[in-house]
Amino acid sequence: MGLQLTRGGEYGLRAMVYLARVPEGEVASLREIGREQEIPESFLAKILQTLVHAGLASSQRGARGGFSLARPADTISVREVIEAIDGPIALNGCVLWPEECDRSERCALHDVWVEAQGEMMRVLDGAYLSALEHEHVR
Repeated sequence: MGLQLTRGGEYGLRAMVYLARVPEGEVASLREIGREQEIPESFLAKILQTLVHAGLASSQRGARGGFSLARPADTISVREVIEAIDGPIALNGCVLWPEECDRSERCALHDVWVEAQGEMMRVLDGAYLSALEHEHVR
């Protein structure tokens, strides 16, 4: 297996895109999100708790409780969601922590990793939930 988004990251993105479709002032229940996005409720509950803690989602308790976005969809990037769940994104550890790699300064690949990392972050930073809410996400 190569570089790949974790299942938690994927589910978190799917849940957040779903929440971007929820009309302002309304909430979506855990059961509704799980059913529509085919995410096990127990796993989804943990993911949403993490997203609430990160300030990306809001939760409302009670009989009519559920989840909504904590901020407008046009201010939440794909990168923010992934990093809230999985932590920093890196093609290689030397990109995030070059001081921990003995080879960073003389490695022929280091500059390639840095450039590729920059491009990936540019794409993920520029992809907002508002642009994805009308797409079919499954």
